[in-house]
Amino acid sequence: MLRVKLGVAAYCLLRYFAWIRYRRFFVSSKKLSQDELLKGFKYTAFEHSVPLRRNLSEADTALQEGKIANLEIAVKKVSGIKLESGKTFSYWRLIGNPTAKKGYKKGMMLVNGHPTAAIGGGLCALSNLIYWMTLHTPLTVAERFRHSYDVFPDSNRTQPFGSGATCVYNYRDLMIQNKTTDTYALKIWIDHEKGLLCGKWLKDSPVTDSYEVYQKEHWITSEIGGVYVRHNTIWRKHFCEKQFLDDEYVTENHAIMMYESLLESREKTK
Repeated sequence: MLRVKLGVAAYCLLRYFAWIRYRRFFVSSKKLSQDELLKGFKYTAFEHSVPLRRNLSEADTALQEGKIANLEIAVKKVSGIKLESGKTFSYWRLIGNPTAKKGYKKGMMLVNGHPTAAIGGGLCALSNLIYWMTLHTPLTVAERFRHSYDVFPDSNRTQPFGSGATCVYNYRDLMIQNKTTDTYALKIWIDHEKGLLCGKWLKDSPVTDSYEVYQKEHWITSEIGGVYVRHNTIWRKHFCEKQFLDDEYVTENHAIMMYESLLESREKTK
């Protein structure tokens, strides 16, 4: 346990050093106004929304309200940022350490696959959204960590398994590079009436590229101790002006299943 804590501390220090040493390469925390977004970024590269709440137990539902309060604080830190050519978006560098002094509350955080009350809990909903939207743009994901546990079955899943990004301050970050010649802007907001976390990657020039993100391979393995592990690979089809260009490998995922495995047949999952 001590070795783990020392390792985490070392990685955190290295991250702080990188933020300072290479600060000129990172996105500025200065936000664009609503008027600047409307005038300078008229084109939507991709937009998406996800539910704020899940149908969980009464105790877990209470934690979700804390999660929403935490998202309201974090959204203000990232919405309106401008990602210029050659710059890098760092999730944690913009949001900072989510502490109680900053107004963060106890929200639902997954620890070893189980819902747990933690200050700043629930911010992975935001990193998941930004990552998924980024996969549908020419922007490059420079750093992303997959979730170690698959908590919810596929009954209400609208995206492929493994299409999120887990973040732990500050050594597990989500970093996005703009290697294009265009400038992008990120807009995030919470729609309380519809119960949605919403986002857009905006662009300063017409959108020509589009992507279809999908699961190409999927299989489930039985491990020691009666544990099932779910695996897959994520790919995306790249189109320009609706003309197919390429089928690109994105990532692979391996996660312990926290619900009963539905193994209709091993052949169907491979």
